[in-house]
Amino acid sequence: MIMNDLAAPALTLGKGSRALLDSVAQDPSGPLTVGISGPAGHGKTALLAELERIHQRAGVAVRTAAPEPGEPVDPDTAVLVDDAHLLDDARIGALLRLVADRRHRVVVAHRPWPRSAAFSELVDTLRRDGQAVALTPFTREQTAAHLAATPALGRPADLVDFVHTQTAGVPRDVERLARGLAGAEARPGALVDPPRSVILDFGPDLDVQTTAARRLLLAVAAGGALPVSMLGTLLGQDPAEVDELIAATRAAGLLGADGRLAPIVRRAVAMLSPTTERTAVWRRLSELQLARGGAVLPLVRSLLAVGALGDCPAATLAAAADEALPDEPAFAAELFAAATAAGRPPNAQQALAAALAGDLDDALRLADRLLGTAAPADRSAAAVVAATALAHRGHVGRSVELFRWSGTASAAAFAVVGGLATGDLAASTESPAGDPTGDPPTLHASAARLMASGVRESVTGPPTAALSALVQAAALLEPDGRAVLLPDSPAALAALTAVHCGELEIAERVLHRALGAGVGGPLMARRHRLLQAWILMVRGEIHAAAERLATVTLDGRQLESRDQLFAAAIRMGIGRRNSDLGALKRGWGQALEAVVRHPVDLFTLLPLGELAIAGARLGDLARLEPYLHQGRALLDRLGNPPLWSVPLHWSGLHAAILTGEPTVADEHVTALLAAAGHSRYAAMVAAAAESWVEVLRGVVDPTRVEAAARGLHDTGLCWDGARLAGQAAIRTADRRAMTTLLECARALQGRPSGGNGGQTPTAGAGTTRAAGPAQHGLSDREYEVAELVLAGLTYREVGDRLFISAKTVEHHVARMRNRLNCANRAELLALLRTLVADRANDTAGQPWPQRTSR
Repeated sequence: MIMNDLAAPALTLGKGSRALLDSVAQDPSGPLTVGISGPAGHGKTALLAELERIHQRAGVAVRTAAPEPGEPVDPDTAVLVDDAHLLDDARIGALLRLVADRRHRVVVAHRPWPRSAAFSELVDTLRRDGQAVALTPFTREQTAAHLAATPALGRPADLVDFVHTQTAGVPRDVERLARGLAGAEARPGALVDPPRSVILDFGPDLDVQTTAARRLLLAVAAGGALPVSMLGTLLGQDPAEVDELIAATRAAGLLGADGRLAPIVRRAVAMLSPTTERTAVWRRLSELQLARGGAVLPLVRSLLAVGALGDCPAATLAAAADEALPDEPAFAAELFAAATAAGRPPNAQQALAAALAGDLDDALRLADRLLGTAAPADRSAAAVVAATALAHRGHVGRSVELFRWSGTASAAAFAVVGGLATGDLAASTESPAGDPTGDPPTLHASAARLMASGVRESVTGPPTAALSALVQAAALLEPDGRAVLLPDSPAALAALTAVHCGELEIAERVLHRALGAGVGGPLMARRHRLLQAWILMVRGEIHAAAERLATVTLDGRQLESRDQLFAAAIRMGIGRRNSDLGALKRGWGQALEAVVRHPVDLFTLLPLGELAIAGARLGDLARLEPYLHQGRALLDRLGNPPLWSVPLHWSGLHAAILTGEPTVADEHVTALLAAAGHSRYAAMVAAAAESWVEVLRGVVDPTRVEAAARGLHDTGLCWDGARLAGQAAIRTADRRAMTTLLECARALQGRPSGGNGGQTPTAGAGTTRAAGPAQHGLSDREYEVAELVLAGLTYREVGDRLFISAKTVEHHVARMRNRLNCANRAELLALLRTLVADRANDTAGQPWPQRTSR
């Protein structure tokens, strides 16, 4: 509460202080016995000053010094004594007699320490015979009220939070910081550290402390709340003496009741203490923490916060880095680097931290150095780091060599995964058991074995077995997988497998759980987000896919080659589904670079297939053909496992459609039909592929097309399903079938049916084509209008391009909306994107020749 009616500066009062002032104001001459206690800086002097003003306004005489022994005191005089804890026993005895007389107005303010026997008796008597007022730190609301009464500050929320957090609500420190901020014209949004002038205000408070008290404050400033036994060893004092020091620093308003320092006090202690004293205390503290096996990371954080990390020994920095590694690998890497700068040789943990943080350059540099110079145990760990980094950069063959050389069971399992990824079928017969004596059956080792088993099953067994093993492996790492270094995560491989067999919901869930658990640290987080974006893209959720893709590079780090390949394929896939030819052209160069940077392996066939379709759309598929040949050769070496080959044939089919190669398309259809019995997904894709080529040949069976389109939708290929229905709609001569298929396309794109109850759309004059598969679709002129409208041009700009009026353009758009049975403009534009893309994909608008054989 703020007392704005007082002559002195406004006070911010708690309930006890407010009640005391109110009672004195109502009866300023009656007997009064009050003890006011609180550490320094909590407002005792200000409260006494206000009591003095109240008495003086009421005409009551005030005495502000304790009486001498035997000195008479007029009962009509109010005795207001500050800092009573500093009085000698004789004056304390005189105050006791005044209190016992019960005729005087006595108010005694004091700190909770020091407490002699006589002083303790006085405090107990005041509490027993009178009123006790304990002053405490401000609440956040009281801090806000105080700032509101401070000129040039006000009470914006972020300013209140900053001041209250920095000071822990100690009134003296709130006042200091508020005054300093007002003088510095601080404004919300720019509050990071207190002004230096405010820190310097603490100098006198620290100067009056004993050497032991300053050393105590330095210890707490570095390590937070510490055990009394450890403080005793640090300060060379017994527990009773340590307790006295703690009580003294609390009474001085420096140490909080919880045994910690407010941030502003901690900064002041670190900045204003002599350097030699600070360094000696913190070095000794770190040695004690290490010796007792205690956590040193809080100590190092404190040193970093006050800019004194250079005072920390190398051993402490390394121990803190080990503690930070599971949750903050980037911070751990910084601490390891600081330890190296302080004279500690690098080790495998440092390389591991760099790799987990995503800094593969540093990880490879450190690991390569350790491979030639370190002890055997460190060499083995360094080999795992180097193998993992090389796997992320596409050097899978070299990665497999290093994993095998390292000799652990986990590394042997990763070698099996890498061998199969490069088409080495013999790797499927290798045992990932490794040396059981050197690699206990931890969660990490068990997950690695399940990963190897899952990938082996994906090549040689049923998809259900592969998916089950990989999902189980992902679950094993969720409890404690942040500090696990992985060449690829089981969650990513499970998601890839799920995408390859049409189980997108399983893929989404396993990726969501892996990201939530932080499996693989920042190094794997990008991979998981990219796969999430991929799933959104194939479902046709283009905007959400683009948003998810954007989150991958928010940290500004360069993508590694595998992630770069997926990102490029997602960008091209989004552009293709948006019919954005400009985006495809702009991204093609980067996509080709990504393909060149990352050698073809089993786990990159998915983006390679997407890029093949984009290349065909741009008429530049030939530049990708060598890599597609490598992919097909890899599958041949593995016996053409359907789980991995079906999506590549599906992509190859659409590339052949775009390049106008019916024979090649038929070959892909034949391959898909041969794999149809492998899984439900393969069967659905095969049926859709056969239906698609029939549509292109002018054979449209609406029932069969709709079943195939819905089958694609059910397996997660939502955009493809809608596109199949749309292509069939513009190629059928049956108006009823066209309407049915357009309705199906809308439904599969997540849009409601048209606004006329599903009736056959009315054809406008001059809108039919002389011949061709889109006979009952749009005219050539309407396709021209649609392309320009989709490009974002206004009706006037479209008219200028086509040498027609804006009103004519408007009529064309209205007729298209009516003919296509669209309920609104948004629905019309979405459908036009599909129709325009399909028309561009249709080779010269002519039917394909009939197939001669299956």
